Amino acid sequence: MTIATHLDPKYISRSELALGGLKDLAPSLSYASILTEDGFSVVSVEGSALDNNRFASMASSTQALADAVARELKLGDNEFVIFAAEHGHVVQVRVAGHPLVLAALFTDKEAIGKSLSAARRTARRLNVFLTAL
Repeated sequence: MTIATHLDPKYISRSELALGGLKDLAPSLSYASILTEDGFSVVSVEGSALDNNRFASMASSTQALADAVARELKLGDNEFVIFAAEHGHVVQVRVAGHPLVLAALFTDKEAIGKSLSAARRTARRLNVFLTAL
């Protein structure tokens, strides 16, 4: 029997390790989650006021839409998604080789480029942790 990704202890523990350093890379981090492509939260950090499952569901839908646009326009594989609003922005990055996405919410005090760089480094770090299994 296969364990669902979001319930698998190896994904949970490695995701916690990877997310552990994200706040150091981008201090305006408000919330971050590793989620499955189909919208289940694996683990999250910061912002306890957010509903983990709702955030994961919305991030998964956003990721799927961005993937569809990239495919339809023949742009290649979608690497990341960024959307910004008046008080902050969300950066989503795929974890290469795994059915996972890192979605992170930052305040408007962080430059989008720094947020993207921090999210990409964290996603790569998680990939290394998971590949080492």
